Amino acid sequence: MKIKSLIYMAVAGVLSLSSCNKFLDEVPDNRVDPQTPDQLLMMMVDGYSFGNYAKYCELSSDNIVDNNSPDKEGVRYNLTSAGVIDDEMFAWEDAKSDMDKDSPSFIWEGAYHAIAVSNHVLDIIKQWEDAGRKFEGTDAKKLDAARGEAYLIRAYNHFVLVNVFCKAYGATSASDPGIPYVTEPERTVNVHYERGTVAETYAKIEEDLKLGLKYVNDNFYEQTKYHFNKKAANAFAARFYLFKREYDKVVNYANVVLGAEPSTMMRTYWGTNYSSSEANILSYVDAKSPSNLLLIPTYSSFWRSIGVGMRYAVNRDAATETLYGQGPSWSNTGFILHPCMIGKLYVNGNQDYGVYFLKLGELFEYTDKVAGIGFVHMVRTEFTAEETLLCRAEAKIYLKDFPGAVADLKVWDESRQKLPANYKFDELTQELVEEYYNEAKHQTPANKWDPRPGLFKKLNIDQVCPSDKYAMTPEMAPYLQCLMHFRRIETIFDGYRWFDIKRYGIEVTHKIGRSRVEVLTINDPRRALQLPSEVIAAGIAGNVRKPELTIPNGKGYVRYSGGYRVSNK
Repeated sequence: MKIKSLIYMAVAGVLSLSSCNKFLDEVPDNRVDPQTPDQLLMMMVDGYSFGNYAKYCELSSDNIVDNNSPDKEGVRYNLTSAGVIDDEMFAWEDAKSDMDKDSPSFIWEGAYHAIAVSNHVLDIIKQWEDAGRKFEGTDAKKLDAARGEAYLIRAYNHFVLVNVFCKAYGATSASDPGIPYVTEPERTVNVHYERGTVAETYAKIEEDLKLGLKYVNDNFYEQTKYHFNKKAANAFAARFYLFKREYDKVVNYANVVLGAEPSTMMRTYWGTNYSSSEANILSYVDAKSPSNLLLIPTYSSFWRSIGVGMRYAVNRDAATETLYGQGPSWSNTGFILHPCMIGKLYVNGNQDYGVYFLKLGELFEYTDKVAGIGFVHMVRTEFTAEETLLCRAEAKIYLKDFPGAVADLKVWDESRQKLPANYKFDELTQELVEEYYNEAKHQTPANKWDPRPGLFKKLNIDQVCPSDKYAMTPEMAPYLQCLMHFRRIETIFDGYRWFDIKRYGIEVTHKIGRSRVEVLTINDPRRALQLPSEVIAAGIAGNVRKPELTIPNGKGYVRYSGGYRVSNK
């Protein structure tokens, strides 16, 4: 893969309007020379990333466990990984073995492709305006709609890139390397790009986001859910300001999405029985669902990596913290999992070495049915009403609106209780939250019968992103633990757990094989995914892997199993 496809230099079907002679004015048959706002809107169809960051993020998180490592019972299953890149991702090693779908290269290329499309559209609009072209009525609105979508696409893809390839936004963002923020179509060869800082990247994202919100318009798309619509744009704003810890803005933008009755936007999926896994998956990504705010088709075979008896999976140890875990309102139902998951989880042979949730599946596009070859697609539910609701609940906790936070958590919780059978659920109240998530009462060693193994994670957000105005307090603790518990369940297989781990400084331990253990501490540089090797080779500085720490006794670093450990010996 060349640098041309890394910081995307050209977009198929697009030509610059600034030609210098009559020959260049001749547009090849396979190119598009946009002349109308309608054509710009058509161009935006190609403006969404084909990359899917879920696989990398899930493998990096605490949602996935290595089946070849002995579990709590001392059992290991010696299963095969889907590929070497899975081994690298799980061990937080720099990926060297793959540039195919689900790889860091694919994430990078897909995002910059989308950015390139948005830049071409914005450049065409600027050229029209500089040339004095005027549009009125519906055409003017269509032009602004294309403008708004382009700004939002540019902002969001840079947002994905900075959260995948950089450290979390926080105390050191003014000096932490960001990612190249590309705002112009490329017209020369071998352009040199600077990474800037995380703080600078966030500032530019915010600028584009505000412009996108100003111009976004839902009225000109046949399938609104496959474009940045108003609700998706405001959901993005809520998530963006959540990561920046500007909680009043989170609430304001989430309110626009959720309206007066957020319960009407929750997924009705849970009370439905499906005759096949395919119907199950298609229902989860249904464009008619009020829960789904933005759907993005991607190239991904993620489910094959973890779903059918593979090495890395949501196995017995991992599932007790997520899909098979008990919770405050459903512990008395008589099930070890929330009843809404019944019929929604897939097990291949032995549930001990993995289950997966049927939001995860593929849509196969055959290019040759006889040969059985084609492209593997997964549709991402990039923004949902549920995740936006949990963003608002988190913000309300830091604003010390505990009744409001619990009200939001209750909406999420009760949406999953609308089931065919009448199970005995407890009502989620402030008292129940404070009782169930009182960490001090649950310090006994966990065992397989413990309903809360791994539930309590040390939250270090004030170390990652200090805030005098919104510092964590002991009274917030049970509400935040409940919030993180619900978020972990809601976003499993989406990759967002990894972002939560980064922004909260949650320590993660990965047991790898029989004897190797890797610990991702709060300041571990591997929290920032290494840039693709071909990007570094093209001249963009990679992420530093050796932590810049001062050892009191003057000793240095010891290389251990792919990661750096500080040694005092």
